[in-house]
Amino acid sequence: MSFTLEQLKQIIDERALASTEQSYSAKLLAKGTKKCAEKFGEEAIEVIIAASAGGESELKNEAADVLYHLLILLKSSGVELDEVMKTLENRTKQSGLAEKSSRK
Repeated sequence: MSFTLEQLKQIIDERALASTEQSYSAKLLAKGTKKCAEKFGEEAIEVIIAASAGGESELKNEAADVLYHLLILLKSSGVELDEVMKTLENRTKQSGLAEKSSRK
Protein backbone atom coordinates (compact mmCIF):
# COMPACT_ATOMS: atom_id res chain seq x y z
CA MET A 1 0.00 0.00 0.00
CA SER A 2 1.26 3.47 -0.85
CA PHE A 3 1.65 6.26 1.66
CA THR A 4 -1.22 8.72 1.28
CA LEU A 5 -1.90 12.38 1.96
CA GLU A 6 -4.52 11.25 4.47
CA GLN A 7 -1.82 9.35 6.39
CA LEU A 8 0.41 12.43 6.32
CA LYS A 9 -2.51 14.53 7.58
CA GLN A 10 -3.03 12.11 10.48
CA ILE A 11 0.66 12.34 11.42
CA ILE A 12 0.48 16.14 11.32
CA ASP A 13 -2.69 16.09 13.45
CA GLU A 14 -0.94 13.92 16.06
CA ARG A 15 2.27 15.94 16.06
CA ALA A 16 0.37 19.21 16.32
CA LEU A 17 -0.60 18.13 19.84
CA ALA A 18 3.02 17.73 20.93
CA SER A 19 5.12 20.48 22.47
CA THR A 20 6.87 22.92 20.16
CA GLU A 21 10.19 21.65 21.52
CA GLN A 22 9.38 18.13 20.34
CA SER A 23 7.56 18.71 17.06
CA TYR A 24 8.39 20.80 14.01
CA SER A 25 4.72 20.60 13.00
CA ALA A 26 3.60 21.99 16.36
CA LYS A 27 6.25 24.70 16.17
CA LEU A 28 5.15 25.81 12.70
CA LEU A 29 1.46 25.77 13.60
CA ALA A 30 2.16 27.82 16.74
CA LYS A 31 3.60 30.58 14.55
CA GLY A 32 0.24 31.06 12.83
CA THR A 33 -1.22 30.92 9.37
CA LYS A 34 0.89 33.76 7.93
CA LYS A 35 4.14 31.97 8.79
CA CYS A 36 2.75 28.65 7.50
CA ALA A 37 1.83 30.37 4.21
CA GLU A 38 5.29 31.93 3.93
CA LYS A 39 6.94 28.56 4.52
CA PHE A 40 4.71 26.93 1.90
CA GLY A 41 5.70 29.66 -0.56
CA GLU A 42 9.39 29.08 0.12
CA GLU A 43 8.98 25.37 -0.51
CA ALA A 44 7.03 25.99 -3.73
CA ILE A 45 9.88 28.14 -5.04
CA GLU A 46 12.34 25.38 -4.16
CA VAL A 47 10.26 22.95 -6.26
CA ILE A 48 10.46 25.33 -9.21
CA ILE A 49 14.23 25.61 -8.81
CA ALA A 50 14.64 21.83 -8.52
CA ALA A 51 12.46 21.21 -11.57
CA SER A 52 14.35 23.79 -13.60
CA ALA A 53 17.69 22.28 -12.61
CA GLY A 54 16.55 18.87 -13.79
CA GLY A 55 17.53 16.95 -10.67
CA GLU A 56 14.98 14.18 -10.15
CA SER A 57 16.10 13.36 -6.60
CA GLU A 58 16.02 16.99 -5.51
CA LEU A 59 12.61 17.49 -7.12
CA LYS A 60 11.21 14.49 -5.23
CA ASN A 61 12.53 15.88 -1.95
CA GLU A 62 11.19 19.36 -2.59
CA ALA A 63 7.82 18.03 -3.80
CA ALA A 64 7.51 16.08 -0.54
CA ASP A 65 8.25 19.30 1.37
CA VAL A 66 5.55 21.13 -0.60
CA LEU A 67 2.92 18.50 0.18
CA TYR A 68 3.83 18.51 3.87
CA HIS A 69 3.77 22.31 4.10
CA LEU A 70 0.50 22.48 2.16
CA LEU A 71 -1.14 20.22 4.73
CA ILE A 72 0.34 22.35 7.53
CA LEU A 73 -1.12 25.46 5.86
CA LEU A 74 -4.53 23.83 5.44
CA LYS A 75 -4.56 22.80 9.11
CA SER A 76 -3.52 26.27 10.22
CA SER A 77 -6.29 27.77 8.08
CA GLY A 78 -8.95 25.35 9.31
CA VAL A 79 -9.46 23.78 5.89
CA GLU A 80 -9.90 20.01 5.83
CA LEU A 81 -8.03 17.89 3.31
CA ASP A 82 -11.33 16.13 2.50
CA GLU A 83 -12.80 19.47 1.40
CA VAL A 84 -9.88 20.09 -0.95
CA MET A 85 -10.15 16.56 -2.35
CA LYS A 86 -13.90 17.01 -2.96
CA THR A 87 -13.18 20.24 -4.82
CA LEU A 88 -10.54 18.47 -6.90
CA GLU A 89 -12.90 15.56 -7.59
CA ASN A 90 -15.63 17.95 -8.78
CA ARG A 91 -13.18 19.75 -11.04
CA THR A 92 -12.07 16.53 -12.70
CA LYS A 93 -15.61 15.61 -13.74
CA GLN A 94 -15.11 17.77 -16.83
CA SER A 95 -12.19 18.73 -19.00
CA GLY A 96 -9.67 21.12 -17.49
CA LEU A 97 -10.41 23.76 -20.12
CA ALA A 98 -14.18 23.59 -19.54
CA GLU A 99 -13.71 23.68 -15.76
CA LYS A 100 -11.40 26.65 -15.95
CA SER A 101 -13.77 28.64 -18.18
CA SER A 102 -16.64 27.98 -15.73
CA ARG A 103 -14.83 29.67 -12.83
CA LYS A 104 -15.92 33.18 -11.95
